[in-house]
Amino acid sequence: MENKAPLSPHIQIYKWHISSLVSITHRITGIINIIGITFICLLVSLLILGENNYEMINLFLSSMIGKFIILGLTWSFSFQILSEIRHLIMDLGYGFDLKITKITGLIVITGSIVLTVVFYLIGKNFF
Repeated sequence: MENKAPLSPHIQIYKWHISSLVSITHRITGIINIIGITFICLLVSLLILGENNYEMINLFLSSMIGKFIILGLTWSFSFQILSEIRHLIMDLGYGFDLKITKITGLIVITGSIVLTVVFYLIGKNFF
């Protein structure tokens, strides 16, 4: 006879928490940051080849796709930094209560959005 009941928490009955969302997003942003740093290094290395490449890079970065990539990388780096600070505090032995992990997870999420907006406004010379 086959047992139909799952032996471990299944995706249909598992309840998502802020800490699991932050953990998964932390891993995804780590991969995005590696790809982004590689992309930035390739763009900078094109500058060695001459002034025409500088104009091409400037044209790309001033387009909507380029601005979206810059804004996405800014959020990704901000999220990664705040999440790493959260992990550093947890490595010191603090913040393992469910209430504290929920609060620090929300701080990481909202803080990364706030930092992205602040960097955007700094880039637009509003400060």
